[in-house]
Amino acid sequence: MPNRYKLTQSYFLNSDVVSLAKQLLGCYIHTEINGNYCSGIITETEAYAGKNDKACHAHLGRFTERTKVMYEIGGIAYVYLCYGIHHLFNIVTNTAGNADAILIRAAEPTEGVEHMLERRNKLKLTPQLTAGPGNFSKAFGITKQHNGLTVTEHQIWLSQGTSITEKDIVKTTRIGIDYAEEDALLPWRFYLKENKFVSKKSLS
Repeated sequence: MPNRYKLTQSYFLNSDVVSLAKQLLGCYIHTEINGNYCSGIITETEAYAGKNDKACHAHLGRFTERTKVMYEIGGIAYVYLCYGIHHLFNIVTNTAGNADAILIRAAEPTEGVEHMLERRNKLKLTPQLTAGPGNFSKAFGITKQHNGLTVTEHQIWLSQGTSITEKDIVKTTRIGIDYAEEDALLPWRFYLKENKFVSKKSLS
């Protein structure tokens, strides 16, 4: 297991979820689930703001059994089931009560590829293995049972990665949020320009 500086909870208390979503690009994400270790470089993220963002599950203070974890202190996992099929992994950010979160949409595998292939029922490594939030979560073994867990301990954690500059990042609109009206146009999806492990590249 590589010795990298683990990101602590204080890192996720940043009040600017958009800035933090960009900062996570290039960081490493690690999971050790059922004894199987996997790691990868985060290549694509989306920001969701608890206040004034119609795309956010907690918009207008919506507090439900599903969204209550979003109101906790930053640095924990928000995992929900999409279309009854895909587990989507988000990291809650900001201080308690703000309901900001960052969706991890894709990662480039670095270790534990054999476990990812088995979980996805694939024979070889291709970008589709971990590109797209549902594919990413399944490959890394993340399910709803990890909802509410810290992302700074032993099952899921992040660590510092390579240096990324603004010119390395593409900023574009988020995916699958047509219901968000004008907020669907916010350029709050970010990905590494030169990386193949991205769910959908911008045409512009």
